[in-house]
Parts: sequence; structure tokens; C-alpha cells
Amino acid sequence: MYDWVTHMHAHLGGECPHRCSYCYVGRSRFGRPERYSGPLRLVEDELRVRYGRGRTIFIEHMNDLFAKEVPGAWILDILDHCWKYPENTYVFQTKNPSRIPRLSAPVPPGSIIGTTIETNRPIPCSLAPLTTSRASALGDIGLQGYRTFLTIEPILDFDVDPLAEMVIGVKPEFINIGADSKGCGLPEPSAEKVASLISSLQDAGVVIRKKVNLGRLLR
Repeated sequence: MYDWVTHMHAHLGGECPHRCSYCYVGRSRFGRPERYSGPLRLVEDELRVRYGRGRTIFIEHMNDLFAKEVPGAWILDILDHCWKYPENTYVFQTKNPSRIPRLSAPVPPGSIIGTTIETNRPIPCSLAPLTTSRASALGDIGLQGYRTFLTIEPILDFDVDPLAEMVIGVKPEFINIGADSKGCGLPEPSAEKVASLISSLQDAGVVIRKKVNLGRLLR
């Protein structure tokens, strides 16, 4: 998903409860993998994987660790696994970042916490919290001293000024911007809108990492 991540690891099985229509997990040519089908479950054998050191590890890249449906005990078990290998950088990306400060145990120091905001508008194709709620919660997490990032992917049709203000208000370390790469038939912005958003964010000093698939919209 990100070229700055060196490893990915999943402890959870079952389908992500947010059920975003564009989710790549269920859109491979072979269909949804059995491991990520059915009810949520903790695959306890994964808690014994040795992480080593010096890695940037994306945790739960096939699910959302902090979705409200994930039992708190599972989250603490997974975070404890990460704490056992403190010489790594852990990446946690969630569409429910408001849950993180309420946990009884913190994420490991040096972790990078991110969320996805596809647009400033309501998302009819997902059961996740509103994008405005996600951005606000991530901004609060950043104020607590955590490293944060935003991902706008797949970028959907948006309003330039409100979305730019939302991103700037979060004060993320960087943002990723990407397009729908699975042909989901989503409402997409024009090249002019995307270029205007990028220009506004750059003027505000936001570090932007454009994903290769964004080129389709910018052509």
C-alpha cells in the first residue's frame, strides 16, 4: 500500500465491519480470501510472530484494528505484541481514530497513526464514521505528541476549500493522495480540482506523497 512501509502483518481474521465498497481486500480476481471472510476473529498464532527490529510494520493492513466492533481485549493483545519489539516503527491506519485515546494502554512510542478521508462530503459507500469526525480525532491525537498522517484514497469528488481546510487543520506529518485503482465506479473529481487541492496544501506547507495511481486523474 505504501512504499515507505517495509512489512505488513495481520492478527485479525474476518471481514472489516466498515465494509467500504472500494476495499481492495474483496476485489482481487480470486475474490475475498477466506482468511478475511466471515465474522471478526483474533488469530492467536499471529501473536507469536517475531518482529525483529529496524522495520516499519503496517499492523492490520487487511482490517481496521480500532473499529468499534473489535473487542478491546484483542486490541490490547495486539498492542502488547508490538510493545515486545520496541525497535520498530508501527503504522496504524484506522477510520475510527477517536477510539485510540480511550484505550487503557497506549500504542508504542514512535508509532505513526493515520486515517483515511476520501472527501469532505458524506460517504454513501462505507459504514465508517464521517470523514469530518475522523479528521478531528486524528488532529487531537497529533496534539498528544503522536506522529500522524492522512490518506486521501480513493479520492472522491470534493469541495476544494473545505477539504483543504480539513487537512491543514489536522497538521499531519504528511499526506498520501491516490485514486480508485479497482474500477469501482465512484464519483471522482476533475483534474483541475485535484491540482487545485494539491496547490492549496503545498502553499500551506503540507508534505504530499502522490501515489502512482493518481496520474490517471491528473492526465
